[in-house]
Amino acid sequence: MEREDSGRGPRHPTDGRLDELMQQVAAGDQDAFAPVYDALHARVMGLVFRILKDAAQAEEVTQDVLVEVWRKAGRFRPERGSAVTWVMTLAHRRAVDRVRHAQARSDREHRAALLERGTPFDEVAEEVEARQDREEVHRCLETLSDLQRQALTLAFYEGMTYLDVARTLSLPPGTVKSRLRDGLHRLRDCLEATR
Repeated sequence: MEREDSGRGPRHPTDGRLDELMQQVAAGDQDAFAPVYDALHARVMGLVFRILKDAAQAEEVTQDVLVEVWRKAGRFRPERGSAVTWVMTLAHRRAVDRVRHAQARSDREHRAALLERGTPFDEVAEEVEARQDREEVHRCLETLSDLQRQALTLAFYEGMTYLDVARTLSLPPGTVKSRLRDGLHRLRDCLEATR
């Protein structure tokens, strides 16, 4: 228990006495927890602050650790080490977890920012619309006769003029013009029907 020592402030229990107090806390003795808390608060705070380098977070983690000590005192095993070692291990783990959590959150926010910057919504919408338009054109091309589709494919996908198409297909230029004109009219009608 704390005792005043000639005006120099409270004296904390020795590490051996803390082991005994921790066993009493494990048995549900609330009075035994006060000297444990008083003896360990500053040590835990110092360790946690060195890891987190933020006083507010260090205080929060310190309180979490000491609440955990109260709730889980039954897990303390004096044969495995002192109460101080057990509590400081809990504190170290909790502080490292906080750092990892903060780093993971920062990484997620960074990745989200890169995604937002990399592909604006308008570009995505435009790509979807272009893909849908291509699919509609291909579907409507299937409604044309083979001769019309062949002429249109050479003219628009191969970039040929109607004279080039006529030479390639060994057809008179007038016939090719007619197939292109009729094919374009049917293609336009098909596309308008889908909108």
